[in-house]
Order: sequence, then C-alpha cells, then structure tokens
Amino acid sequence: MTASAPVIKNRKASFEYHLLQSFTAGVVLTGSEVKSIRNGEANLGDAYCVFEGNELFILNLYIKELKEASYLNHEPKRPRKLLLNKTELKKISGKLKEKGTTIIPVQLFFSEKGLVKIEIAVGKGKKNFDKREDVKKRDAERDMRRAQS
Repeated sequence: MTASAPVIKNRKASFEYHLLQSFTAGVVLTGSEVKSIRNGEANLGDAYCVFEGNELFILNLYIKELKEASYLNHEPKRPRKLLLNKTELKKISGKLKEKGTTIIPVQLFFSEKGLVKIEIAVGKGKKNFDKREDVKKRDAERDMRRAQS
C-alpha cells in the first residue's frame, strides 16, 4: 500500500445514522475505476446498498471517469457488486428485517495488499433530536479543548 492512497469517507454516515455493526467488503471494479479512486476522485455521499437475490450491490457510488481510459472507460454511477462471505451476507440480511435499518457505506480505502475495500455498516436513521444532541456534544468537546490550550 502506498502512502498516498486516499481514504474516501462518507461524513454524513455517523451524523445521519446510528451505526450498529460494520463489515469490510471487496468491490468488483474495472481498471479505470481503481485509478480514479487512487486519485481520490470518488464520492460516497449518495451511495447506498441493496440486495439483489443473494448478492449485495452498491448503488450511486460516484467514481469519476478517467480521461486517459478512452473507450475502456466506465459509467460513473453504475451498480457495483460487493464481495462478502455467505455468513456475513446472512447476518446483514437478518439485521435488515428489523424496521428502520439500512446498509450505509462508511469509507472506501485500499487494503494492505493494494485492493479496494469498502467499509459498510448496518444502521438505523437518527431522529432530529438525536442529531441536535450530537452537535451539542461536539461543540462542548471543542470548547473544552480550546479552554485547555
């Protein structure tokens, strides 16, 4: 793994959802997609995961087209298959049976072997008062750090 390999995070994930359990999955990508991710040109903001049959796919994951790829280029928001064990897929599908749960992509990164991995989490949506409490806690912690220094 190179030192310059970026980690692409979904900043809204922990603010919008209570993250219950996380999993690390491989992603089926083309070469031009890997190069774009290595350049840091991907966005997890609108991405979400769905089951199609017994397979898990990520939809709306934006990976910018690579200019140098010419006719071998990819579609920026095509559905991409996630690679997980059968036991992990069963755990996730079992958790999705609960009301209000969903699968949220948290971050996209390169593994030690140089493979693209995505961290996904099963989560429940937060209510507005939960979000306000999180903002209050974050502001209080920031004020405490400022007072100490």
